[in-house]
Formats: sequence, structure tokens, C-alpha cells
Amino acid sequence: MLTLGPLGFVNPWLLFALAGLPVLWWLLRVTPPAPKRLSFPAIRLLFGLQPPEETPARTPWWLIALRMLLAALVIVGLARPILNPNAQLAGSGPVVVVVDNGWAAAANWAARERLLGDLLDQAERDRRSVILAATAPDGRESAETRLSALPAAEARRLALSLQPRPWPVDRPATAERLRALDLDEAATVVWLSDGLEDALEGGAAPEAAEFAQTLLDLGRVEIYREGPGDLPRLLLPPEIDTAALILRARRTQAETPDSLTVRASDDRGRVIAQQLLEFEPGAAETAQALTLPIELRNRITRLDIEGEAGAGAVLFLDERWRRRPVGLVSAGPLDAAQPLLSELYFLERALAPFTEISRGDVRQLMDRGVAVIAMPDLGPLPPEQATALEAWVQEGGLLLRFAGPRLAEGDDGLLPVELRRGGRVMGGALTWSDPAELAPFSPDSPFAGLMLPQDVAVSRQVLAEPALDLPQKTWAQLTDGTPLVTAEPRGEGWVTLVHTTANTEWSDLPLSGLFVEMLRRIVAISQGVSGASEASLPPLSTLDGFGRLGTPPATALALTAQAIEAGEIGPRHPPGIYGTEAGRRAHNLVAADPLLTPIGALPGAVEARVYSGGDERDLLPWLLTAALVVALLDALIALALRGHLSLRPGSLRQAARGGGGAAVVLLLAGLLLLPSAADAQSQTTGSDDDLRRIMAATLDTRLAYVVTGVPQVDDLSRAGLSGLSRLLLRRTAVEPADPMAVELGRDELAFFPLLYWPITPEQTALDSAARQALNDYLVNGGTLLIDLREPAVGNRLFGASSRNGQALQRLTDGIQVPPLVPVPPEHVLTKAFYLLQDFPGRYDGGTLWVENPDEADNDGVASVVIGSNDWAGAWAIDDLGRPMAAAVPGGERQREMAYRFGVNLVMYALTGNYKADQVHVPYILERLGQ
Repeated sequence: MLTLGPLGFVNPWLLFALAGLPVLWWLLRVTPPAPKRLSFPAIRLLFGLQPPEETPARTPWWLIALRMLLAALVIVGLARPILNPNAQLAGSGPVVVVVDNGWAAAANWAARERLLGDLLDQAERDRRSVILAATAPDGRESAETRLSALPAAEARRLALSLQPRPWPVDRPATAERLRALDLDEAATVVWLSDGLEDALEGGAAPEAAEFAQTLLDLGRVEIYREGPGDLPRLLLPPEIDTAALILRARRTQAETPDSLTVRASDDRGRVIAQQLLEFEPGAAETAQALTLPIELRNRITRLDIEGEAGAGAVLFLDERWRRRPVGLVSAGPLDAAQPLLSELYFLERALAPFTEISRGDVRQLMDRGVAVIAMPDLGPLPPEQATALEAWVQEGGLLLRFAGPRLAEGDDGLLPVELRRGGRVMGGALTWSDPAELAPFSPDSPFAGLMLPQDVAVSRQVLAEPALDLPQKTWAQLTDGTPLVTAEPRGEGWVTLVHTTANTEWSDLPLSGLFVEMLRRIVAISQGVSGASEASLPPLSTLDGFGRLGTPPATALALTAQAIEAGEIGPRHPPGIYGTEAGRRAHNLVAADPLLTPIGALPGAVEARVYSGGDERDLLPWLLTAALVVALLDALIALALRGHLSLRPGSLRQAARGGGGAAVVLLLAGLLLLPSAADAQSQTTGSDDDLRRIMAATLDTRLAYVVTGVPQVDDLSRAGLSGLSRLLLRRTAVEPADPMAVELGRDELAFFPLLYWPITPEQTALDSAARQALNDYLVNGGTLLIDLREPAVGNRLFGASSRNGQALQRLTDGIQVPPLVPVPPEHVLTKAFYLLQDFPGRYDGGTLWVENPDEADNDGVASVVIGSNDWAGAWAIDDLGRPMAAAVPGGERQREMAYRFGVNLVMYALTGNYKADQVHVPYILERLGQ
């Protein structure tokens, strides 16, 4: 293949024919045009006559140039020119394509796929081998990832499986693999970079320049980078404020302003809040407080940047970021008299930075739904309070008690260990021992990893009676081995005891920062989060490269809480949710504050380009079309030169006598008939299209969707129904063809058993024709699925604060929507093909509403089904069969249930209520295990 800048020729040898154009010019000049045929009268009548025009002896130069242009267009077209503004491959050696497929590449992955496809097409036309190297590790051994040259067709199959990874790239390891190549000749190296230096190490090491130098050792190098403003943004772990959650994001240093929207959602995918973050010019980081009531803020489990793909745009929150109220049991009048010395004062100061605090007696605090009840030294509780508190702990509460002189004299059963009477005094005038210091925390303690200050000493404590299980119950101890903090699980909760006071009367611990961190860890225990222990946490669900939550890959392994806090990210530990159902930990792409630094200066021999997004274009059709136009123009000129297209007076009489001007009559007739023909064409075209559409809808079973006028929504609806149709073809006896789009009031609806209508605020109100068509469709047995495409809360159908809910009320004005009820447990939709109780889509948790079966006219079959779970988003697949939208929070399992609901709905629309008969009840009960 010959390459000239962005232009290449598949058959360049045909261009040698251009050398024959001068010969063609000479032949056209020496060849006179065909002579005119004239009818001569008597010779004497010609004497003295001057001819009005003369026939030239040679062909005019401009006509020769036109025909030379025609020949050149044909020659160049047959040489098969290919225009590609993106990729050009020089040289003749192997092609080495290096792809950065880490987390930063996901935001603009489509441009990389197009460019990679163009490169492989060029390599295949040139019959050049391809070496494809991805810089993100995939968890395989080094022997399995050894690079080798492949034919372009085989490399294309490998490229189809290439996807972005949710972890950083490892360019040094890729450089080692490239150095191991044994190439016979210099290669052409194309580096599809993500535009960033090592983005998660907190610095800007020039590893990209070193990597580029390794590529230069292989041959000529081209690097593709992101354009200005296209580099990815990174969502940072939020900070906890007293009254808000501080959202943070980072970008590369830029002098232009920018903004993004962070969406906060709960564990069922329902959006709780959205917050706009704006970057000032020159700023690399931005922060904005998200202020919500504590009940809503504690429900947030996921933050993501709206409209941006990639693991860097997703952040999971666990109980470490939540603020659940801690109840403090009010003390006696002595504490009220000396508030700055009371235990409650020190507890409030230590707990306030990371939780909400509520005061009251035991019964009041339990009624308020606190997660932790912290109790200073109040002595043994009354029996009725102890019984109620024991039941509260059994249900999942955490009781945190502090020892003191009162507790040392009695026991109410709400203690993790049995105590000795009286307290142990160290460092007094009548004692031989000095105040004791804290011993290092054991690895299985919730306090593991906390730094011990040197100035903390305990002068008095309440001792525990020796027991065989005392070491297992001890979370912290003094250097002499006596316990300082003990705990015991009770049912779903915990009873925890600090064997000293919460003020400075018995120790210096309340004055240190260690006291705050210990309380933070204890409060976290109440929310199902163990501390930084060595216990292994298995992966529950992980992110893919596009930021979609799904089933963990086979390479994912369990990790410890310490590894999560250290931010260990890679093929073995991808970002996601780890732990058990009882206690989950969020493992995010970033655990600290990394820098995002664009790739800096590279060696001068490296050619830099920008992802332009242009596609490769074959110019052959355009050149042949231009050649055809020139040929037609040449034919018309030839006719005109011969007099057949003359418009002089008398030409019509010549045409009538059968002369060469007959073409004039035909031309004039065509001009006269052109307007009427155009009108007829415009009238018949619409009818022909309608006829073809009707035939297509009649001959095959098809699903249909309502056109909203929003291209993204319409494309997703088409892709969703296409994915559902493919599934129906594989799993059922239904053989649907491709779905069709309908415009209400214009297209006939009677051909479609199921009509999907996504609701958007941009849709205009229906006119009378559209309302009549939709009402006729519902009356005559059609099934309409209305999808609000937004997470719903509870059993609310029309949300006053929901734009889509308000749009639904406006759009259905005048539509005969029957009374609706939530799907009953025994409804046919729950057993039409699969046995279902929930009907998730892209979101989960929304209620599905159907026509009341007792009031349905069509033999009890509902004509209207309304929900908000965005089913088309869950069903949607691209041309390669890959899901187009993430299903949250359940991942691929939730998507499977969404598909099953789609199958049930189609079966319900096609077969009605036949599954409602009692013949199937025994089999259904048997499958349910009842």
C-alpha cells in the first residue's frame, strides 16, 4: 500500500496509467470530431453564401481537458485511494501497537477502538504482521503474556477482546516484554496512550519518556494523546464534616474552567442527590459540600461522575464514611455541676468529628434508633433497663461502657468479662508500681495499625477476672498484660468495656488522639465494619474498566482490611466491594490523593498526534461518481457540438422533421414533465415507504418503541428491544425480527403486541391524533409499557419532585389509563415464563404498576404496565453483543432478572392470561419448594 500523508492507495501500481495521459491528450487533439451531415440544394443557390459557423479542425482544448479529467478520475479510483485522517503506517516492517488500557483509557475508549481498527486494516492491506501489546496487567504469568508477531486478521480477533482495566497501567513491565522481541527489521510503533504519567503514585515520574525511549529502540514511533480537555477526571475519597460530606475531584492542571456533576446513590441504585463541582482556571482539584439529612447521607453507598465512564469516575462508600448517631447516657448532677471535667464532655469532643451525638436516658436513646450507646461510669443498671438494653444489643446495637468507681462495685450482666471488686491503683503514694503504658495492639484487634503515643499512661483500672477466653475478648491491654478494652458479641451486637474512665481521672488516654481513633473504630464495629485486622475479605462484586459493577473475575482474590487502606489495586484486587453480607468494605481505585500529570516531554524522534475521531474512508465510490458526472457532461457537450441540443430558432422544426435535434424535443418534454413527475414521486414515495413498513411489521413479529425525539434515549430504546429480541430468539419459541420505531399519531400501532414508551421531559404533549391512536391500541388488546427511566422511592408512582413523573402526567393527559395497582403476587406476569417476584431493570427497587386485574376489559389482561427501572437500559447491547449500561446495584445478576422480566412481559402480551389457570399450580408450587 502506498501512503501519501493521510491518503493511501490499495492498488498503487495502477497510478502508472497516469503517465499515459499525455498520449491520450495527443490522440484527442489529432482526432477531429465527426463531420456534420448537410442536405445541399442546387450549387448555384450556394454562390455568394457565407457559412454562419465553421467546424473546427481539432477538438477544443477545454473538451480535451475534460476528457483527461475523466480518465484521471477512473485511473485514480481503480487505484483504490483510502483517506484516513487518523492513522498512517510508514515503512514495511512489522507493526507494533501499544495500547494503554488502564482506568484512564475508558473515558475515550471508542476513539481508541476506531483507531486500532484502522491500523489493523492498513496492516492487513500491506500484508504486515502485527504485535499487539496492552500496558495494563491482566493477572496472567509472564510466560503467558509473551509478545509475538501475528497476522493482521488474527490480531484483529485479539483486539476485539481488548477492554480497559479498572487499575493503572504498568509500562515498565510492558517495556520488558517489548525488549524481549527479536525483530528482523525496524518496526513501525504506534502508542495509543491514555495521556497521563503514572497517575496513582502521587508523583510525576518521567516513566513515559523512558517508555518512549524503549519504543524508539524498535523503530519509528508515533504516540496518540487525548486532546485538550479530554483527559479523564478522578473522583477522590470524600471527607466527613460535621454537617456535610465533602465531595472532591481532581483533573490535570489546566488554565480553563471545567465542571462535573457527582451523583450519589444508595445500594439499590436510587439517586439520592446530585452535586455540581466546578474547577477554577488553573486549579487541579475542587471540593464541594453535599449537605443532606443524616438519614439520607447514611444511605449513600456510591458516588460517580455523571456521563463519564471508568473506574476513576466511581467511588464506593462504606460505613467509614457514614455518620450514625451515638447516644450518650446522661450522667448525674455532679457531672452537670462540673461539665468540663465530666466523662460526657470528653466523649462528646472525641465523637463529634465523625458522628452525630444524641443525649438522653437509655429508653430515649433506644427509641431514637442510635447505633451506639456510650455509657460513662453510672454503676449497675436497674433490672428493667438492663433487660431492655440486652434486647437492643441482641438486635445489633453496640453498648460501649466505661469503668469507674461505681461500676467496680457491682455488676448488671451487661459486661463482656467478669470484673474484680474494687479498682487497681498504679503510681499512687502507697503503691510500688508506676502508671502503666499501652501495649502494641495485636493484629486481630480492631485497633491494629494505630500508632501508640508515648505520653499516654493509665494510673487506675478495673481488672477482669482471669478466664480461658479472656485473651480472645481483649482488644487492648497494658504493658503488664492486663486488659484495657474488652468486648464480647451478643447476638447481632456487641458489649464493649473500657476498663478506665472516659475522663482524665484515671488515665491520660482521653487527652490523646488515640482516644478519638479508638472510638472511631469501635463505632465502625456497630455498622458491620471490622477494623484493620488481618482477616481476609473475599470480593463480593467488582468494577470493570468502564465502571460497571459486576461479578468478580476469576483472578480476583481476597484481601485484608490493611491492604484496602493501603490501596492495593490490580488484577488480583480490582476495585469493588469486599467482605461479607454482614460487613462490607469499599475498595476504591484511589485511597489517597494522587496527582494527575499529563505526559511530558518525549524524545524528539517521537511523532505526537491527537485522537481526532475520524474514520477511514474509501474514496473509490466518490471518484467513480465524479467520473460518471464528468462522462455525462462530456456526452451533453458532444451532443451540443453536433447540433442536437441547439436551442436556436428553427431547432424545433428540425426535430419535427426527424433531424438530430430530436433530443431537443425530448429534453423540453422532460423539463415540462419534471415538476409533475417530482410531485408524483413525492406522493408515491411516502406510500411506498408506508407499504414496506406495513409489510415488514405484518410478516414478522416485532417489538416497537415510541420515538421521543431525544437521540440518546431513542438509540437506547432500539438497542434495548434488540437485545430483548435476541434473547427471546435464543430462549423461547418467539422469533422476533428487529424492533421498529413508531411515532404516535402517524404510524399504525395495531401490528405490535408490545409498545415500549420511555418518558423524557423533552417530549411534547400528544395531539388529538396521537391520543386517539394510543387509545385505540389499548382498547383493541395492545400492551403498553411506560418506563420513567429513573430510580423510584417506595410505592410512589408519580413523584411531585420528579421531572419524568411530571412529564408522564402531562403526556398521558387524554389517554384512557385504567386504574393501576402494584403487581399482585399471583399475577400472570410473575409466572408467564419465569417465576419472578421482583422486576428490576437498569435500576432496582421501583414498583411495577399494572391494570387492576379485576377491572381489566381484555379477559383480565392488563393493557398498561408502568414502572421506572429503565428496562431498555438493562436490555441494551451494542453491535458486538456487549451491555451498553451498567445495572446497579446488582450487576449482571440484576441484568439477568431484567431479561427474565422482559421475556415474561412479551409472553404476557402474546399469550394473555393462559398461565393463570390452575393446571400449572402444582408444578409452580413444587418449584417454589412449598
